[in-house]
Amino acid sequence: MARTVGQMVAEATAAVPALRAKDLVQWLQENPDALLIDVRDSAQANAESIRGAINIDYGDLLFAADNEVPEEWRDPRLADRSRLIITHCVLGPLGAIAAKTLQDMGFTNVHYLEGGIEGWKAAGFPIEQLRNN
Repeated sequence: MARTVGQMVAEATAAVPALRAKDLVQWLQENPDALLIDVRDSAQANAESIRGAINIDYGDLLFAADNEVPEEWRDPRLADRSRLIITHCVLGPLGAIAAKTLQDMGFTNVHYLEGGIEGWKAAGFPIEQLRNN
């Protein structure tokens, strides 16, 4: 059965825990090995994101996290399926879908940033130059 984006977002937000911006700050301090992934495409990310975030756009994330694709397509930072991973986008929906996708691929400790980077900025937290690596 075909699903709409709204249905996919609803499924993702029901399945994956959300973190509010203020909680994310604490989680990142308590979990220095956490991986914060900005899933927007690099043009949309426009070189600004949350401190410590890396950019792996949603389309690339599918391959970067798959252990069945050629090794050169994978991202070694995604090798540990139990690593704490938090995804974010501009407003939250794509971050939630990306987190659900990772969960479906066997990742066991995945969350998404509720409200995305806009929620982060609205909460008064700073943004900085995105690390594209």
